Amino acid sequence: MTVTTTSPVFVTARYGGPEHQELTERPVPEPRPAEVLIEVRAAGVNPADVKRREGAFGTSAPMPMPMGLEASGVVVALGEGVTALAVGEEVLGAPARGQGAFASHTVLRAAEAVRKPQEISFVDAATLPVAGTTAYDLTHQVEIEAGQSLLVLGAGGGVGRMVLQIAAVHGFAAVGVASAAKRELIEETGAAFVASGPGAAEAVRDLLPDGADLLVDLVGGEPLRALAPLVKDPAHLVSAADAATATELGGAGRERSEGVLEKIVGVVEAGLVDPHVLETYPLARAAEAIARVEQGHLGGKIVIVP
Repeated sequence: MTVTTTSPVFVTARYGGPEHQELTERPVPEPRPAEVLIEVRAAGVNPADVKRREGAFGTSAPMPMPMGLEASGVVVALGEGVTALAVGEEVLGAPARGQGAFASHTVLRAAEAVRKPQEISFVDAATLPVAGTTAYDLTHQVEIEAGQSLLVLGAGGGVGRMVLQIAAVHGFAAVGVASAAKRELIEETGAAFVASGPGAAEAVRDLLPDGADLLVDLVGGEPLRALAPLVKDPAHLVSAADAATATELGGAGRERSEGVLEKIVGVVEAGLVDPHVLETYPLARAAEAIARVEQGHLGGKIVIVP
C-alpha cells in the first residue's frame, strides 16, 4: 500500500495580487491535540479569500500562506484528545490557523467541526462555514418578526441569496438591492427586487414607505450610506462588509453567534436554504476559481473540488 506523505495545496507566496498564487506541495499535515485531519472533498471560495491574500486582514501570517477558509471532507486522522469524532466521519468546518482549505488534506479544530448530514452534498456543505454562517448571523443578530420588513443591500451574491431564503422561512417582507442582472435570482426567493445605483433609495421608499425593520448590508461604503436612512431604527443595521461605517451610522458589524454552523447545517438539511453553487473547479484550476470570485457579479457560490 502506498502511503501519502505529501499533498497539494494552493498558496500565496506573498501578500498582493494573483500573480503570487501557486499550487505547490507540502507534507500531509498532522493534527495537533484537539484537531482532526480531513481528506478535503470540497472547499468554498469567497471574496474574503481575495481580501486575505491582499492583506486586508493583516500581514503577519508566515509565507507561503495556504488559501481557503471553508471545507468539507472525510476524517482520516485524530489529534490527541479527540473523542467526539471518528475516522471515516464526514464533516465540514473552517481550517485551523495556517492550514487552508484549497488542498487535498487539511486540519480542522475538532470542537468547531460539524458532521455532514447525508442529505447535504460535500459541495454544498463546503459553502456553509463562511457564507452560510454569515447569512444566518445577519438574519438573527437583530430579531424581527414575521411580516416585518428586511432590506438587503448586495442581495445578488451567494450570501445575499441565502439571507433572502432565510427571510422567506421566517416570513419577512424582503427587498433585495442588487444589479439588474440579479433580478430573477432575487425574485425567485420571494423578495422584491430593486436595482442598485443612484435611484435605489427612492425605489426602496416606494416599496417600504414606513422604512425597513432590518437592513442587512453586504456592500458597505457609499451605497450603505445612501440606504441607511431607510431603516427605522439605526441599531437595526447590520453589516458583514463594512463594520466601521455601520457603527458610525448607529448599527453594527456582524456578530458571530455560538453554534451557528450547526444551525445553518440544520436549515440546509431541511431543504429550506439552497447554497446555489454555480460552478466547481478542480484544485489544479484554483487560480481560475479565485479569479471568478474576484470578478464579482456572481449569483451563487464557487467551489473547488480537489
